Amino acid sequence: MNGEESLLQTISSYLDQGRDLAMGWATSPAAWSQFALLIVSWGAAAFATRKIVPRIEAWVRPRTEGAGLFAALLRFALRFVPMVLPLLAYGFTAVGEAFTRQVFGSGAVIAFGKRLFLFFAARLFVAHVLTDPFLRLLGRYVLIPVAALNALGLLGPVSDWLESLTVEMGNITFSVMALIRGLIAGSLLFWLGSWSNRQSADYIKAQEELRPATRELAAKAAEVVIFGAAFLLLLNIMGIDLTTIALLGGALGVGIGLGLQQIAANFISGIILLIEGQTTVGDYVELDGGETGTIVKMTARACILETFDGRWIVVPNEHFITTRVVNYSDQGSANRYEAPFSVSYETDIDRVPAIIERAVADLPFVLTAPDGPDCELRAFGESSVDFAVEYWVNGIDDGRNKYQSQVLFAIWRALKAEGIEMPYPRRVVEMRTQKG
Repeated sequence: MNGEESLLQTISSYLDQGRDLAMGWATSPAAWSQFALLIVSWGAAAFATRKIVPRIEAWVRPRTEGAGLFAALLRFALRFVPMVLPLLAYGFTAVGEAFTRQVFGSGAVIAFGKRLFLFFAARLFVAHVLTDPFLRLLGRYVLIPVAALNALGLLGPVSDWLESLTVEMGNITFSVMALIRGLIAGSLLFWLGSWSNRQSADYIKAQEELRPATRELAAKAAEVVIFGAAFLLLLNIMGIDLTTIALLGGALGVGIGLGLQQIAANFISGIILLIEGQTTVGDYVELDGGETGTIVKMTARACILETFDGRWIVVPNEHFITTRVVNYSDQGSANRYEAPFSVSYETDIDRVPAIIERAVADLPFVLTAPDGPDCELRAFGESSVDFAVEYWVNGIDDGRNKYQSQVLFAIWRALKAEGIEMPYPRRVVEMRTQKG
């Protein structure tokens, strides 16, 4: 109750001061002259805006469809056009304030007008310049309220009041103002860090002369550096002594030792994978558990495999270090497959290899190096002679390419064209009847 009464008394005191100030302005010739200067400044700014803005737009707009950094800067500059009017009014008012202070010895009214024009500029800045949703949200709920408090002359008292309130977290004490300042600065720093990380990652991944593993490692290193620098800068802004990081580091070490072992192991394994480069994005792999897929993303904790049917499998990095992993691809290397088939025992089997090798070699995706198609006799089955043709292709038969399906079709057509029968199981059934 005492806190509420104190707050109500403070608000009442400010209202009384505002009423007294308004009455003083209403009866003061100096205040009226300052009001007149504000109106003249706004009118002069409006007149200048009508003359300047069309020229600015005519100079900028013809280049807005161009590409490149300069065109992007021109398009960005075009967003500031709506702010020309309040900023010009602010500048003209500043000149008038210097005049009134020399003549009348005061300039409270014109100073209020300056702050009001600045508030209008802040609103237009949020509405027209900020396009990122996060920055616009921050401008709407931070920049505009701060500009409103500044216009009313309450920014200093509110800041002092927030500075007097404290929050205790163990042995560390924060003022509410420092906490708010840290939240705002942290939001901006980590947004800037995310933007910088995206730009640096796009630039690094565009360097085709580097190995894929090297690009991934450089992108991760840039990410660690950017966000590490943002974190240290945030601590400095909040006024936290960096020596307290030693305590935080000790606690983090205990946490890793007790509960974060797997996370640390996966993180270190990810670094090893990127350095060695034996497994990288784009490789088709088979894990020890039988999972197969193409690596589409490598993070600090896990690799993402995409199967041929579009499913994503998240595999911890540690599995690539501690278990057997079969890598079927190395940036598009050739792979060997085989297609089994059978013929009947009535077939002249000496003709079969040449027929099948010729038919498979005619397929456009079958390679001649490191070896052409090779048809081999595998076994004498119960009701058929079993063969298999081995062939090389440049890629993975992962369900998208369907190499083996086309090879089997070619084998079927070749055998049919030569009149060779592909047998099916035959059984002799003997029926016995008992004589009565």
